[in-house]
Amino acid sequence: MKTMVIRNIRRTDAALVKRLGALGVATVHEAYGRLGLMKPYLRPVWAGGEAAGTAVTVLVHPGDNWMIHVAVEQCKPGDILVVGCSADNSDGMFGDLLATSLMARGVTGLVIDAGVRDAKSLREMGFPVWSNAISAKGTVKATLGAVNVPVVCAGVNVLPGDAVIADDDGVVVIGRKDAADVLTKGEKRHADEAGKRKQLAAGMLGLDMYNMREPLAKAGLVYLDEPDSD
Repeated sequence: MKTMVIRNIRRTDAALVKRLGALGVATVHEAYGRLGLMKPYLRPVWAGGEAAGTAVTVLVHPGDNWMIHVAVEQCKPGDILVVGCSADNSDGMFGDLLATSLMARGVTGLVIDAGVRDAKSLREMGFPVWSNAISAKGTVKATLGAVNVPVVCAGVNVLPGDAVIADDDGVVVIGRKDAADVLTKGEKRHADEAGKRKQLAAGMLGLDMYNMREPLAKAGLVYLDEPDSD
């Protein structure tokens, strides 16, 4: 691996990212053919946070957050920082000071396959973070990694400039070239679900809405009435 920083990356169109963010992770993931979803061990540091942005990627090494500091300079408004680690690690690589720096640059959130600390401060600041752990264990600044190279974060290969959507359901990554198509499918799905929600609220059963009764019978499901007891 070359220790380098790639500047002036191509980013997913900001308007597309905003509309994808409004759909939420679950809808976008389904619209993307169930692709791009990071592993569920990556959880929000505080509940209710939402973020949508374009990926600035960072490759770090266990217990070393040097390259996160390097990456801050490459961030622009609307970006989301995505940090992959070269080996499993849960050290607290990120805290309120780095969050303050990212917020000053208009960054919408952080996704990191490692630990973070200062959880209370991050919540009070309103800076959304998804991590694999919360840990007060500090880090060093000694080993070079890379910025804006492809990284694997929680099982997903993330390219610089990809669209990243994150909420309480997790984190999903959409390739830059796929964003427009996923948005079209996602907005259609969202509209369809709104109609189904009204029908369910009116008392319709999912069994009938999705025409499940016949295939259930073919699969062998039998309904029996409990006999009257004396």
